[in-house]
Amino acid sequence: MTLPRTAAQVLSSHVTLEIRCIDRVLLTFRQPRLQYGQGIHGFFCHHRGYQFASSALMLPMTDRFAADIRHYIDVRGLDLVRFAKGQSKDQIARSYLAGHEGGEQILFAGVAQEKTRVWRTRQRRDPVTGKRYPWLCQEQAMVNHWYFYGFDADFGPFYVKFCGYFPFTGQIYINGHEYAMRQCLKAGIAFTALDNAFGSASDPVAVQRICDGLTDQKIYRFAGKWLARLPHPFSREDEEADYCWQLSVQQVEFSTTMALDRPACGRIFFEQLIRDNIDIGRPDKVNIVFDRKIRLRGKNPTPGTFRTQVITTGACPYLYLYYKKTQVKQYLKEGRALRTETTLNQPRDFGIGKELTNLAALAEVGYAANRRLLDAECISHDPADGAAALEAITSPVISTTCTRIPGMRFPDPRVQALLGACCALALRPAGFTSRDLRHYLAPQLGKTPEDMTSGQISYDLRRLRAHQIIERIPHSRAYQVTEDGLSIALFLTRLTQRLLIPGLAQLTSPGPPGRNRLRQADRAYRDALTDLARQASLAALPHLQLSPAVITSQPAPVISRHTRRNLTRNSKSLWGKITYSRRAVELAHLTTTLRPSQTCPPCGR
Repeated sequence: MTLPRTAAQVLSSHVTLEIRCIDRVLLTFRQPRLQYGQGIHGFFCHHRGYQFASSALMLPMTDRFAADIRHYIDVRGLDLVRFAKGQSKDQIARSYLAGHEGGEQILFAGVAQEKTRVWRTRQRRDPVTGKRYPWLCQEQAMVNHWYFYGFDADFGPFYVKFCGYFPFTGQIYINGHEYAMRQCLKAGIAFTALDNAFGSASDPVAVQRICDGLTDQKIYRFAGKWLARLPHPFSREDEEADYCWQLSVQQVEFSTTMALDRPACGRIFFEQLIRDNIDIGRPDKVNIVFDRKIRLRGKNPTPGTFRTQVITTGACPYLYLYYKKTQVKQYLKEGRALRTETTLNQPRDFGIGKELTNLAALAEVGYAANRRLLDAECISHDPADGAAALEAITSPVISTTCTRIPGMRFPDPRVQALLGACCALALRPAGFTSRDLRHYLAPQLGKTPEDMTSGQISYDLRRLRAHQIIERIPHSRAYQVTEDGLSIALFLTRLTQRLLIPGLAQLTSPGPPGRNRLRQADRAYRDALTDLARQASLAALPHLQLSPAVITSQPAPVISRHTRRNLTRNSKSLWGKITYSRRAVELAHLTTTLRPSQTCPPCGR
């Protein structure tokens, strides 16, 4: 087995398993009617019957909720971990999961001080009456956040986080790969697990079906089950008054994992991938990956920083590209699988709402971005292959007998005639002979078949065979055009006849440009080059012909007294160059202002 050289070879020949799956999902649950001041006023005044809304009414709810959480922890004998600043919560959770026996339960609880936006009551004064009145406003504050790490029979490890202050917004974290692995164990499907991925599976089709089966309805049922089991900050009367939780997507990852047959293939491939796609974060490449129009100028430019970032952690490199608040990450999973992840942090970047019911639409965007990135990386290797193919055609070939066979420069008329003859002779199922080539080649060169000698035909056949455009049929004197040779002959003949010759004819035509867009673009490009050279105080390029409007629109360069003194002292040669440039500009200006009947005073012409 040979090692791959391109991304296309890896994806076509060295992938043993490809799984698309939702990876990490971070959901936000909140009371939608308590996210603005008027809704909070309605909750306390209209629903609970208070005279006015105040943060003093929120404090008893906070204390009661904290007391319920401590009672829940004490009754079940859970450990309460107080997370310190900078401490890894995932590492602590892994230590509890290591000793877990597999039952469905809450493993431990945690509490941490975190910054969040809370509602406060501030006193305001009425400018007319001068009386004070309470006013609800939002501000940043450090409050307690309660964590509950658990294990679910269907979803595996998860956690639920509550904000300890009104309106008690929280988060739910689950992992799609953990869900798929739990379902595979229940279905009896054998698999090899990588770090949050599948390395192999006995039934890949069934595994993909399980991954696609993770829908928003299953997540709704999971969230409703655990929110009902955990302490609740709102009463039953509040729920009956339609104060219920609403789930929305805060962050979701869509991954495409391709397990490779050999670790060496993955390492070589990924290093080549980073080297060839270091510019994948440019706006034009990001436009291809996300299929979105990116505006860099104008009234409403696309927000965000478009860049490629390569991060090396230990021996494993990571490739990142960004679009608005969305990022795509690509890396090697344990050296055995190519992982491509699209992380959506703001669904509205793609015109999709944040509600969990939009999970299918988000999955379509995430998986499409993964596939487009892989396709773009495969295409990025094609120019290198094309350059090698072009060099193989146009470069000389040294035969086994140390004979130098010239290359086939495709603009050459004889080479064009040979390629055209190959296109016609490829239609013969029994091949063609040297006599057939003579009859097709001679008219294209303006000769008769009798004018071409056998030595010339043998020379042409030898060139075509050396460059693998034709091959000899075994045990015969006939030849046939190869499949690659026919593709090359068709492309190069069409390129020359339909693009190069008409394009050069338009550029070199002596007539006015008129509506010829190619001539107009060439003229504007040359004018811009000369304008740039003139601004840099260089002499006018003699071979660039400018219109009078362009020449007369630029003023002659002015040399200040300070510059003239320094040039006189230090660099007479440079002063001569600048003087020559100014004289050239003056002469050009004078030439354009004279009428055809006038003459130039310096030279009398």
